[in-house]
Order: sequence, then structure tokens, then C-alpha cells
Amino acid sequence: MKQEKEFGFDTRMVHAGHIPDSQTGSRAVPIYQTSSFVFFDADHAAELFDLKQYGHIYSRISNPTVSVFEERMASLEGATGAVATTTGMSAQLTVFMTLLEPGDEVVSSAHLYGGTLVQFTHTLKRMGVSVTFVDPTDIGAWERAITPRTKALYGELIGNPRGSIMDLEKIGVLAAQHCIPLIIDNTMATPYLCRPMGFGASIVVYSATKFIGGHGNSLGGVVLDSGKFDYSRFPAIAEPSPKYHNLRFYDTFGHYGFLMKLRVETVRDTGCCLSPMNAFLLIQGLETLSLRMERHVENALKIATFLEEHPKVAWVAYAGLPSHPQHDLANKYMPKGPGAVFSFGLKDKAGEDVRLSGKRFIENLKLFSHLANIGDVRSLVIHPASTTHQQLTDEELKACGVGPELIRLSIGIENVEDLLWDLEQAFHAL
Repeated sequence: MKQEKEFGFDTRMVHAGHIPDSQTGSRAVPIYQTSSFVFFDADHAAELFDLKQYGHIYSRISNPTVSVFEERMASLEGATGAVATTTGMSAQLTVFMTLLEPGDEVVSSAHLYGGTLVQFTHTLKRMGVSVTFVDPTDIGAWERAITPRTKALYGELIGNPRGSIMDLEKIGVLAAQHCIPLIIDNTMATPYLCRPMGFGASIVVYSATKFIGGHGNSLGGVVLDSGKFDYSRFPAIAEPSPKYHNLRFYDTFGHYGFLMKLRVETVRDTGCCLSPMNAFLLIQGLETLSLRMERHVENALKIATFLEEHPKVAWVAYAGLPSHPQHDLANKYMPKGPGAVFSFGLKDKAGEDVRLSGKRFIENLKLFSHLANIGDVRSLVIHPASTTHQQLTDEELKACGVGPELIRLSIGIENVEDLLWDLEQAFHAL
């Protein structure tokens, strides 16, 4: 009896979601740079618009190039499906716009990217949704923050920029006990280092702009669903939709109901669709994901070890180091290494503002690029308190672990000896 072959991660990151084009034989994924698609006939058009048949109508909803990217991400993540969006910020926002209603609450890790903190604090508030922030390492804090109105738990597996590690399994159990989804931003780990759905996450989001694309040339986001969560108690998914003749998405599409609702209502209505060109570039990035992540992680550990031993460094927050408080958790969830983004703090020199020292350090780097991104093949550096997190109050900065001395590094794939030289000469300039 012939058995279905289960292909490995590297094979799927190159092939999943695509076969050579039957008309031209194109081996690479074609860029379908079109706004819309011709219908076979009037009945075909009617069935597409009524969601009775799968197919492409308009690239704001779906596109063949984007579909390949979505299917490949779903395969690598072990998800039931995926929907791509313009950016990582739009990915997480479309999740909440699809899932929640005014009056609902979210419990979130406080260790988040600054833009996410602002979105949760202000944008969700305008939607009538409140967010309670907790220390991601305190399981008791998560449990105490849950109320009857809580409809989601949210966090970054690797907190940006402080580098804390969430205990996915314990928080996943807590979410299951309360019948609410655990939503995880897995941007910094990628599905190569960790697949959170195997530890209890219901929904995973990515800023594909980062390590998925890997080259700093395109924006994108992805929402993935495990297909295992019961959305029957979520009115937005389970109750009749007036936009589709009172169609019940969960009853009609089952395990794909949430993603279908997100695609044909939220993404369609907000217009936050991924462009075919960016999808093509992200697919190119995916094809070398495992190779890049291995070098990223290898370099990151060597540089974190160097910094931990440097006399001008006060602390290093990289979970790959045995000294990190969540080192064992990192080994559990990411045995190949906890990514390549971490932070360190400069020692407070008597009589000198540590912010000024940080500025001088960054300005003296030669190979590290000073910019607001992570996950590039090139090594990057930034001072969060004056850039990515500058909108936050001093209290909010303290809560998310961002001090004036903190410098964030995103380690690239260059020769590590050259990166170590660059850091040392910048320290010497201080």
C-alpha cells in the first residue's frame, strides 16, 4: 500500500504550495501582478462572491502569488491555513478585529515591540477593547488578570527587545482551561526554531518583514490558525454574518472558519492585503530560511558571550547564555537557539549620561546598520528608548524592561570575527 511521504522542513520551505506553471513551465513562482481575475461565466462569478467556490476575484482578497506564500507558511508552521497581510502590525490587528467585539478584554505580555504596545494601548482602546499587561514570566499574573470578559491571551515568544522567554506550555494550558485562544507573535524565532502550535498556541502571527523575508527589502505579515480552537463561543465567528446573507463562518467552514472570516471580511474591508511583488520576495526569503537561521543563531551566541565578558557591558539579555533566567525554557522551546535578536546594557560611567554613551557607541559602529528593523542578513543596531519605544512613558518603559542603557542588536550572517572587531572598536571609542 502506497503511503503519503512526509517531507522535511527544508524540502517544504523550497517546494510547498507550488508546482511548475503548466502553461509556461516556469520553475520559480510567477508574480501575478494583476488587480482582478476573469470569471468563467456569470454562474462562476456568483458562486465565488457567495463563497460557494474557491477562486480568485480581486487581489485585495486573494492572489495566486500570495497564495503560494500563505500555503508555504502554513506548511512550515503546521497550521490549518494562513492569511497574508501588508505588515506584522496589520496581521495582529486583523486578528483582534476579526475575533473581538467592543467590551472584550485581552491579557498580554508586557514585553512587546514598542509599536505593538502603542497599538494595544491606544488603537484597541478606540475599538472598545481593553488590554491588561502582565510580566510574561509570572504565570500567576496571567491567571489573576483573566476575567469573564477576557477573549485572548497574547505574547511574543521572545520578548522584543528584552529577550524574555514565554513559557508557552503553561500559558497554553491556562488558555485552554478558560476556553480562550493563545495568540503568539513568533517573529523572532520563525517556524524553523519553534512552532508554538505544538505547545498550545491557537493563532500565530509574524512580521514576515523580518527573518521570513530576511533581506530587508519588503514588508509583510502572516496570520496562521491551528484549526484546533473551538470558536463557537465567539459571536464574531459563530453568529450569522450580515455581509454574507447571515452565513455562519464557523458552522460553514469549520476549522478554517476564523481565517475565512479574517480574509473575506477583515482584510477585504480594511484593504491590508499583501502585494504580489512583496509575496514573491518573501517566498525567495523563505527558500533559505533554515540556512540563514543557523548562521544567525551561531553568530548571536558568540557575540552575546563576548559582550557578557566585556568590561564596558553591565548585562546581556540573551536566552542562549546559561546566565539568562529563562535559559532552560529557551532550550525547551528552541533547542536550535533562541533567535538572533537580543539586548545589552552599557555600564553607567561616573559623570556621563548613559544615553550619550549609547549614542556614541552606535555612531562609531562600522558594519552594524543603525535602523529600525530586525531579521536582516546584515547586522543591525538601535537604541529603543529613543526610537522604537520613545512614545512610551517612563512607567511603561520600566514595565517592558527598556532602560536608557539598553541597546538592541540583530545579528546578521557576516563573518563573526568582523562583527566582533566592529563592536570592540566602538567600545574603544568610548
